[in-house]
Amino acid sequence: MPRPFQPEVFEVPGRTSTGAELVQHDLEEARLQSYEQGYSAGWDDAVAAQDAEIARLRADLGRNLEDLSFTYHEAHSHVLRTLEPLLHDMVTKVLPAITRESLGHVVLDHLRPLARELAGAPIAVVANPVNRPLIERLLTAEADFPLSFADEPSLGEGQVYLKLGEAESRVDLDGVIAAISAAVSAFFRIEKQEERRHG
Repeated sequence: MPRPFQPEVFEVPGRTSTGAELVQHDLEEARLQSYEQGYSAGWDDAVAAQDAEIARLRADLGRNLEDLSFTYHEAHSHVLRTLEPLLHDMVTKVLPAITRESLGHVVLDHLRPLARELAGAPIAVVANPVNRPLIERLLTAEADFPLSFADEPSLGEGQVYLKLGEAESRVDLDGVIAAISAAVSAFFRIEKQEERRHG
């Protein structure tokens, strides 16, 4: 009858149970060291990836700010080019029309304190013949003090002289409009010079 198979036992000479424990300890130490190296390499990769992402975001932000700056200057120039004719039309067309409508009220506001001081002395209102009838209608309806009216063709449509005995006073809405017009023109002249300088 054949003998049953028995596996051969191999023993490493000089190994004891203490030696097996040392091998187990070395394996554990090697596994722990391997884990720490892997963890450290992973951490370094994560930090490098984060640094690369931050660098990319900074570059994107820089480009976006440059684009935004360019877009802002472009929009600023466009708005000014659009506003310039509008403001010039307002100064040359709208303000004179408003002046014609409001001149009588401005003159009346100017006259009231003066009339109180003169206590009944007549006030001469001298205006351009184009505006005088309108001013006269308004003042005679609103004023409760004596007035006389005279035409003076050399006055602008927004100018009125008030003669109070020896003293004279002047309402000059034309001068106000001219000052506003000069300020608007100067503003756009400076803006155009800045635009040319900055390209």
